[in-house]
Amino acid sequence: MLTCTNLTVGYGSTPILRDVDLHVEEGEVVGVIGKNGVGKTTLMKAIVGLLDPDTGSVEYDGTDITDWPTDERAKAGIGYIPQSRDVFPDLTVRQNLLVGETVNEDVDELLYDIVYEYFPILEERADQAAGSMSGGEQQMLAIGRALVGNPDLLLLDEPSEGIQPSIVQQIQRDIPEISDELGMTVLFVEQNLGVIQSMSERCYAIERGTIVDELGSGDLTDDTLAQFLAV
Repeated sequence: MLTCTNLTVGYGSTPILRDVDLHVEEGEVVGVIGKNGVGKTTLMKAIVGLLDPDTGSVEYDGTDITDWPTDERAKAGIGYIPQSRDVFPDLTVRQNLLVGETVNEDVDELLYDIVYEYFPILEERADQAAGSMSGGEQQMLAIGRALVGNPDLLLLDEPSEGIQPSIVQQIQRDIPEISDELGMTVLFVEQNLGVIQSMSERCYAIERGTIVDELGSGDLTDDTLAQFLAV
């Protein structure tokens, strides 16, 4: 579903990622872990098209999309939840969800029923301004917005950051269930040890902009993960 090959990405003349290779098979839930500042968010932005790589390529569902703009990647079925959530604060919950309909233009069915099943608060508060919701509720809205369009690939950047533990627990339970129910592929960035262990089938570990290890399901122990995390 997703392959990055020799991906090198930077800001100006400063490289952040160096020769990154990774792949995600259809239907997998794969984590990317590492301490702050190692390039995890840069990787996500490069995959979704917000940053242009200096070298290397991004392949999605068998097609080289390295030169595609962000909106074309979304229309092709890539849903993205950024680290800062980026809901539209002055729009209602319903209006924010409508934006998600632009993802995956080839699908025949939108996933409002699935979104409301997993995040019923979004239906209950459909007319509430998104900016008046808590951080955790905004995160659920950001995930719901990405899910509405029925993406084939879902990218989540630090889904647990800055939100209350109860909603973290809900998200780490729901994302694998949604992936399993819909056959949706998920790549996520995370530093929360519990979230990584609950969601991941396997993980890539990044240090100083380079992938230094690939951890299988049997390797996701506290001690092994801790060496790559700020814990």
